[in-house]
Amino acid sequence: MQKIRVAEVLTALSLTTDVAAGMSFEKGLRMSAVATTFADAVLGVDSSIRRVVFETALLRSVGCTSFASELAEVFGDDVAFQAALKRLDQGDEVVFAAQMRTFGDWAGKDGPRLAQTFAEVFPTMGVQAMRSGCETSRALGTGLGLMPESVAALDDVYERWDGLGIPNGRNGTQLALAARIVHVAEQAVLAHDLGGEQAAVSEVRRRGGGHLDPDLARAFCSGPSVALAPLRRSNAIAAVLDLEPVPHVTVPFGSLPRLCAVLARVVDLKSRWLLGHSEDVATLAADAGELAGMGPDELTELRCAALVHDLGRVGVPTSVWDRPGQLGIAEVEKVRMHTYWTQRILERVPALAGLAPIASAHHERLEGGGYHRGDPSKGLPFAARILAAADVFAALTEPRAHREAYSVRVAADLLMQEADTGGLDREACAAVIEAAGLPRPRRVLPAGLTKREVEVLCLAARGLSNRQIGERLSISSRTVGHHLAHIYDKTGRRSRAGVAVFAMEHRLLP
Repeated sequence: MQKIRVAEVLTALSLTTDVAAGMSFEKGLRMSAVATTFADAVLGVDSSIRRVVFETALLRSVGCTSFASELAEVFGDDVAFQAALKRLDQGDEVVFAAQMRTFGDWAGKDGPRLAQTFAEVFPTMGVQAMRSGCETSRALGTGLGLMPESVAALDDVYERWDGLGIPNGRNGTQLALAARIVHVAEQAVLAHDLGGEQAAVSEVRRRGGGHLDPDLARAFCSGPSVALAPLRRSNAIAAVLDLEPVPHVTVPFGSLPRLCAVLARVVDLKSRWLLGHSEDVATLAADAGELAGMGPDELTELRCAALVHDLGRVGVPTSVWDRPGQLGIAEVEKVRMHTYWTQRILERVPALAGLAPIASAHHERLEGGGYHRGDPSKGLPFAARILAAADVFAALTEPRAHREAYSVRVAADLLMQEADTGGLDREACAAVIEAAGLPRPRRVLPAGLTKREVEVLCLAARGLSNRQIGERLSISSRTVGHHLAHIYDKTGRRSRAGVAVFAMEHRLLP
């Protein structure tokens, strides 16, 4: 039976939280590789602690979407806010003052106001946010099968050695060793991204005794080349997977939907209007696929693709998803990028790369008017077309900031209207509607054509003569001629080539 390495799914979650927290892509992977190498090659910890460090570093930001709506209400762009928060050092007055002078730059002229707001509300709001994140980390980490020590260490990722962290102000050796190691690795990687090894050493040394455990900071600075060695590898995922302590944790392929469901919950926490959306889509898509005759492995793949189809949503500020009014041009462009990020995250992860073509295509449309590629989706697998229909139907039946939820019957009508106008695949839409518990809609034929006229039209479009058409349909050549006359009148076309184009325009041909 095919096995899936759980660590591969964790790397996908790490990439997702990079995007959600405004970090450079693969920052979490680089941090995990550095933390694990530091723990092993420099500190010489035993294998059990090394696994805790490995898991804690990969999932350091797993709760980052849990308070996104609240942060967006106060600071506008929750993604930019989280990126700024990771670099703040309130333990160094000079550095902190300089950081606050640029805090809120993402808001333009409103930046100074946000800096003042931060000073006023974060002592209480920050505690609420991190407690929410810690609770989320515990719930999701358990679902991923993490070691209990790793789940506990995630509670300390926003704490500091000097006790100035959040949410509980724990300090010193009260903090889990794994969390203290991750603190050093994170600051080293963030600084290394800006200025290389020298910058990493300088930042870790400066924060030692304040943010960072002073003994761990000194250990890092005594041999930075060893700890930072994984950063010289071009493939961050391969570097992380090579560093996973043995034995590697694996699960049967059939367990993959359970792991993907954890990724889905991280995504859906991004907005109070998205809660449960991904799993709603997955259930609907899988049920529709079964009605359409898909096999067990195909259904597993479809369910997984549906669960992770919105991974890229986390990179769009929550203020966009929560906006009650019409989106502006810039906001629409941000929305259009979320399928790109879904594709990019999935195709980087070996265990999930096969899901990328299906999951990232849920906003492509048959006539080519979708995104992010904007290619006609007629060539997409049927699974991708089912997912697109399920996503639309689920969204219609869920409330959004700008409207109430539609009833399932109204949603079914709207779904078929999009199929009629060439946006979605009609058979996929029909399967989704049936999966939702409604009667499968009968096809409305274009231009008032009858079913028999469509049969004649399709054969004529393929170049068959009246006699050949009659033989195929067991009718006379004269009757075929009458049908063709009606077809020409109804479609407004006057040649076989013309009706062939009509047949393709209305997807009458297989």
